[in-house]
Amino acid sequence: MSGRGNDERRFERGVALRAGFYIFGTHVLAGFIWLLFYVGEHAHK
Repeated sequence: MSGRGNDERRFERGVALRAGFYIFGTHVLAGFIWLLFYVGEHAHK
């Protein structure tokens, strides 16, 4: 009986963890790209 509830909770936790990881990773990537543009704009030519 309680096994099914645990499986559903574990699945929901996995989905939330994966979504959080993707959101965090996307922000890190966007920040890195922004940094490249910032450094390129302020480079001494």
